[in-house]
Formats: sequence, structure tokens, C-alpha cells
Amino acid sequence: MKNTIIILAVLLLCTQAFADTQDFYTSKITDDIFARIKGKSFKDNCPLSLGDLRYLHVLHKDLDGNIHEGEMICNAYIADDVLEILRKLFEADYPIERIRLVDEYDADDEMSMRDNNSSSFNFRFISHTTKISKHGLGLAVDINTRYNPFVKVVDGKNILEPANAADYVDRSRNFPYKIDTNDLCYKLFTEKGFEWGGNWKSVKDYQHFELPDDVVKKLYPDYR
Repeated sequence: MKNTIIILAVLLLCTQAFADTQDFYTSKITDDIFARIKGKSFKDNCPLSLGDLRYLHVLHKDLDGNIHEGEMICNAYIADDVLEILRKLFEADYPIERIRLVDEYDADDEMSMRDNNSSSFNFRFISHTTKISKHGLGLAVDINTRYNPFVKVVDGKNILEPANAADYVDRSRNFPYKIDTNDLCYKLFTEKGFEWGGNWKSVKDYQHFELPDDVVKKLYPDYR
């Protein structure tokens, strides 16, 4: 009887390990995946090679605890770390409403953020500059975007991204999907060396985690 229990326990562990490899994994950008992102997040002027990027398949739970499949593309340099973070968030029942490729929104960041989508790679330049965004390098990740907006004050008025996030600018309030310094998402990303946009001074980007400039410049010496 004791041996039977041990065997069943081992089989359960093996089954769980197999399920994890099926649910949480990274892969190179296959032809099928490239067909989904070409001309959208991977634009014709993108200087990255496909070898710089990785596809992530994950599970995530929404606020009601429902389990969903998620997809994300990020830089190969952070892929294993991001996969580990998303796995730990899932295991901790941390709610993430959507993790879809931004290409499902035609690579329109505003539309993706309005839908509270979490994503990483989307090639673009920082507004009004010739500097590639860290999302354009796949070295930044945005989580629960509608509830954790980008906020910039211009002439006393809040400029918001996404535009439907006005209810979530006051960070003294408690509401679902909120990220702050006591949050597990914040702790896991910063433990891996990411910087949080909520700590910035001139603007706030509460959804945003990125690699520091000095790390990015080592990976891409031409990055300015």
C-alpha cells in the first residue's frame, strides 16, 4: 500500500511537471508566429532580427480566478525571467486580465491598453524622437494597463494613456489590478533588475517595467 502511494505521488508530480512545460514555455519566432506579427508589431523598419525575440506561452487568472491562455513576445534576453515571473504570479493567484499579442489590436498601443492587455514587444520610437522605445526592443513589459496608466501633467492637466484610465490616476485609492510597491508583480520584476515606471519623477507609468539604460546599452551599443 505504501509503495502504491509513493508511485501515485511520483506520477502526480511528473504529470504536473509535464503540464507546466505545456502551459509555460518559450520558443523562437516560428514562421507561423512571424506571419501574425509581420507588418504589425514587427514593422518593416525594425532593426531587430527574429533571433532577438522569443514567444512566451503562459497561463494567467483574471479577477474571478478564471484561467486563460496567454501569449507574449519579448526580447530573448528577458524571456526566461519574464516566464518565471508570470508563472509565479499565476501560482499566487495574482490577477492579470489579458495577455495577448499586441498584434491582435493591429499593434495599436492605445487600443491594447484600453482593453487592459498586458504585453511587451511592439516596435516603435519614443514619441517625437528617433530613439527606439524599450518596447521596440522587447525589453519592457506592461501589466494590467488600464488600471495602471501612463500619466503626464501638462499645464496642470493629466495626459493619460490609455485615455479611459481616469478613474485609476489616484493611487491612494484601492481598486482591482492596481500595482504599487507592496505588490507582488512589482516585487518580482524589480528582483529581476527591472525598473518600475511608477517610481519615475517627471512622469508616471504604473503599468511599465523595463531594463535599465546601462543594461540595454550593453546589449545594443548603438542604443541612445
